[in-house]
Amino acid sequence: MNLKMWQVDAFAEKPLEGNPAAIVPLERFLDAGLMQKIANENNLAETAFLVWKSPGQYDLRWFTPESEVDLCGHATLASAWLIFEELDPELKQVCFDTRSGALIVDRSRDGKHVMSLPSDVIAPFDAPPGFAQQVADALGTSAPRELYRGRYVVGVWESADGVRGIKGAGDIGSVLRSVNSWGFIATAPGDAGYDFISRFFAPDKGVPEDPVTGSAHCALVPYWAKRLGKKTLKARQVSPRGGDLLCTDDGERTILAGSCALYLRGEITV
Repeated sequence: MNLKMWQVDAFAEKPLEGNPAAIVPLERFLDAGLMQKIANENNLAETAFLVWKSPGQYDLRWFTPESEVDLCGHATLASAWLIFEELDPELKQVCFDTRSGALIVDRSRDGKHVMSLPSDVIAPFDAPPGFAQQVADALGTSAPRELYRGRYVVGVWESADGVRGIKGAGDIGSVLRSVNSWGFIATAPGDAGYDFISRFFAPDKGVPEDPVTGSAHCALVPYWAKRLGKKTLKARQVSPRGGDLLCTDDGERTILAGSCALYLRGEITV
């Protein structure tokens, strides 16, 4: 069986920036085990599989190298970019039916398509004694000043230096397992003209550090919007690849806008 596949860099102005996602359009979903094997073979943070339902309507699923996930922002944006640019160029809006409900992406004239995701309102995390220092030791930086929890554990640093100074994922996976979690967001007030910065780690999903994470911003945008008293914010994920996001707090929804860049078109044989 031969399948077409595209690799698109999301939240990127040009190839080799932002977060790469593989997109595989299908007539119907394959066996989940086979889709997982394809995602593992691709070894990207996410491989997206989409199935056309009706004009402007698709089913969408996301797989990391290790498992299927409930929400992925960058692969959703990349999938919309592919539809707008190559699969259905006349389309102005696309709606994806997913495990996180209906996700809508609107075409933008400037190429920064606008995506609506469910917000993830975080709450203070009553972590076990010494947890913040365990995080610091795992990541090779100072300890976060505050800890929160929603879909992921969130550490807030006092300054950008603490987040930019993270050495890598280290042993953060085992630290997260101790509190029954698999994802960690590191964030701090922004520098260089950004309202806030962040990094994201999910080693137990096969993603030691994710380059740019849409789902993490579903938690970050409501938090920073309230803290800064701003509805619209400019964010930077300061991973080694890095990426920019224009974010809007819209209550129950988080609105993210960003560019995408095509890296490859290909065909896989499975």
